[in-house]
Amino acid sequence: MPILDIKKDVSYCVGSFAAGLDHPECVAWGSDGFAYAGGEAGQLYRIDVEKNCFEQFSQAPQFVGGICQDGSGFLYVCSGNKVYRCDSQGKLEIYSEGIIEDPMIAPNYPVFDKNGCLYVSDSGTWGEDNGRIFKIHPGNNTELWSETPKEFPNGLCISPDGLYLYVVVSLNDPRVERIKINSDGSAGSAELVLKIPNSVPDGLAFDSDGNLFISCYRPDSIFRFTTDQNLEVVAHDYEGTMMAAPTNIAFCGDNLDDLLSSNLGRWHISRYDLKVSGHPLNYPIVK
Repeated sequence: MPILDIKKDVSYCVGSFAAGLDHPECVAWGSDGFAYAGGEAGQLYRIDVEKNCFEQFSQAPQFVGGICQDGSGFLYVCSGNKVYRCDSQGKLEIYSEGIIEDPMIAPNYPVFDKNGCLYVSDSGTWGEDNGRIFKIHPGNNTELWSETPKEFPNGLCISPDGLYLYVVVSLNDPRVERIKINSDGSAGSAELVLKIPNSVPDGLAFDSDGNLFISCYRPDSIFRFTTDQNLEVVAHDYEGTMMAAPTNIAFCGDNLDDLLSSNLGRWHISRYDLKVSGHPLNYPIVK
């Protein structure tokens, strides 16, 4: 039985059939007090979660897979085969294309560590198991950080203690793995966190108690993997309307107590009345 009642505890934050976002894949909470989302045709949206309104403020070249923000207000946007940096006025510049001998194929989701290094999942080509993870150091120096997992690595998050990078593997034995971040910053060994059979997991977020939330593109569900290793269903939408292919999730708001999900299958951002707070993200100053 899901923790939340889809009819009572899940609602629209922004967007609707008549005036909505263009099939948003991603949602993220920024350091400037706004949430951000990306559209199917490259739209970049700024969202006021208190007033329940949004605006398109920029346009990326292609589909936007993931977004995050640094402490200076710059957004980092995964679009097409590149990662872009976007200022508050919407001006875009290329931040990374991978490395010369191994360019990015489909950068999907970015996340910062406390030192200003940006980890980016490159999902590769759907079904071809050629994914990997890049690490972009401050100053745009990019390295191929980990050649695993290969099976469509997707959503990322840094563990609350900063010691692991958690990775969603969306295809071929869907699961969540974590990779040790060694003291020198290199990638350590990977280990299985949990398997989620008969699903297509996509996004990740930790709450303030260390529980891991996982959003699934299919079925239309959000799970919580607790610190005592139990997998709970937070919400599930059998109709696929309020939750319509929920991809990324983010704890938003001044107290990080507003859980939101993007919905690739529709035109809105959903809000979940869960009454828990998220673990704070890293917002480094990147020069």
